[in-house]
Amino acid sequence: MNKKTYHGPLVIKGKLVDAERIKENSNYLRGSISKDLENTLTGGFTGDNFSLIRFHGMYQQDDRDIRIERLEQKLDSRHAIMLRCRLPGGIITSKQWLAIDKFAKEKTLYGSIRLTNRQTFQFHGILKTHIKSAHQMLNEIGLDSLGTANDVNRNVLCSSNPMESVVHQEVYALAKKISQHLLPNTKAYAEIWLNQKKVATTDSEPILGSSYLPRKFKTSIVVPPNNEVDLHANDMSFIAITEKGSLTGFNLLVGGGLSIDHGNKNTYPRIASEFGYFPANKILNIAEAVVSIQRDWGNRTDRKNAKTKYTIERVGPDIFKKEIERRSGINLQPIRSYQLTTRGDRFGWTKGIDHKWNLTLFIENGRLLDYPDCLLKTGIAEIAKVHQGNFHLTANQNLIVAGIIESQKNNIENIARLHGFMKKITPQRENSMACVSFPTCPLAMAEAERILPTFVTSVEDIMTKYGIEDDYIILRITGCPNGCARALLSEIGLIGKAPGRYNLYIGGNRIGTRIPKMYKENISVKNILEILDNLISKWAKNRNKNEDFGDFTIRTGIVAPILDPIYDFWA
Repeated sequence: MNKKTYHGPLVIKGKLVDAERIKENSNYLRGSISKDLENTLTGGFTGDNFSLIRFHGMYQQDDRDIRIERLEQKLDSRHAIMLRCRLPGGIITSKQWLAIDKFAKEKTLYGSIRLTNRQTFQFHGILKTHIKSAHQMLNEIGLDSLGTANDVNRNVLCSSNPMESVVHQEVYALAKKISQHLLPNTKAYAEIWLNQKKVATTDSEPILGSSYLPRKFKTSIVVPPNNEVDLHANDMSFIAITEKGSLTGFNLLVGGGLSIDHGNKNTYPRIASEFGYFPANKILNIAEAVVSIQRDWGNRTDRKNAKTKYTIERVGPDIFKKEIERRSGINLQPIRSYQLTTRGDRFGWTKGIDHKWNLTLFIENGRLLDYPDCLLKTGIAEIAKVHQGNFHLTANQNLIVAGIIESQKNNIENIARLHGFMKKITPQRENSMACVSFPTCPLAMAEAERILPTFVTSVEDIMTKYGIEDDYIILRITGCPNGCARALLSEIGLIGKAPGRYNLYIGGNRIGTRIPKMYKENISVKNILEILDNLISKWAKNRNKNEDFGDFTIRTGIVAPILDPIYDFWA
């Protein structure tokens, strides 16, 4: 662990940000949401409810492509809701899939299902009149959206395929337990969306507190050597440690996070600190301790400095570790040895320990929609009609058709081929990712999802030009600096600065353990591609054997490594 001494207050005192007033006065996340639902004069939510609905897994958005046009017509923005499901570990049954497919088709503006890099799915474009039916549909199939947004523990990630080993199965089960253990305790969700009557008992939040957490909190579990969950993007991560194929315990890492604020040097990305090893059966105790420390010590006076990574930097890892041990009653042992070597998905066919087959399908941007040349959304629905197993959503926006019996293997592959899934995809495209951005994200500064396909094609052309088309570079594009596409753990990262303009970051590594450095600020896509042509040319000609692009840029001094983000990231 990086040794630092205590150098700041455990609790920051001062004027609380308004988000704290909203939470404290919300009556445990109820607010006046129910009354707001009855208001048919607007398609959105007003006042505090605009923020409170996020705790219920929703964001109010509008179509930014038509915002100015509607303003000129003296019309309100066309408000609609994005709803994100809670799906720890990313597993969904075929029956559940058919239900969400039907809802997307019949009751959303865009008709698509968006797979996210947090192993779940989102609906975009739900009108106010359909919000309750969305929650009730999820409830009928055993799902919900509670706690997938705002200042709580978000959807828990874990290694994608439980059928890979017994350890993977155990990790998936623990991901579900952590998710349930850290959920908000309030019954507001059931009362508002499922029409359950309020029980005359006193509300309490023993883990999250009446004001919940100071900021969003993300958790992941990874089974080495594949870091497909990008553990360093999370506040709290558990690395599975095994002996002779059996799970013995976990290494605890805390304080990862990627969001920044353009030009604000008090913000920075950070990889997680290693805190120690503990037995597997103590994972809920440790998780609760870490979350409660962040609840009590996190900054509630400045939301841009409220994440766990800033709490650790302020109080020092040693103080934080001692408090974990005190609250959990567990003495953390030294970190056990582990190695991360990859972080992507394995496409095509694999066989599980249950002797059933798994088919991993590439889904660019995670966007399931029917296009003229490939009917992706229809294809997955057709597979769901015959598939007797589950679907596993990955942390890289792809989908695994899991648990396929031998007699159905050819049938499912034929359906996938017929609907455009089995086309040859380059390694570069498989290892590129973008956030949603325009037109629906209110925070977007530049395009991301909509430019990724053509941008990747341009990068592929450069790779072919220099004879390395079979290689790849981890590439991420995000429309703003909030980190949704995890650009600050990539070898090449584009972060939106303004329409058509991005900050270019290079120098991360393939396994996701190094933060890239800003190389050029506020430049066009054309400029970026010119720069990449030059850098990829140098890499192709001068790299050491099997040297990855990010490692090459560090070794040759093109960029300096980020050793301490507080001082190095903005230098």
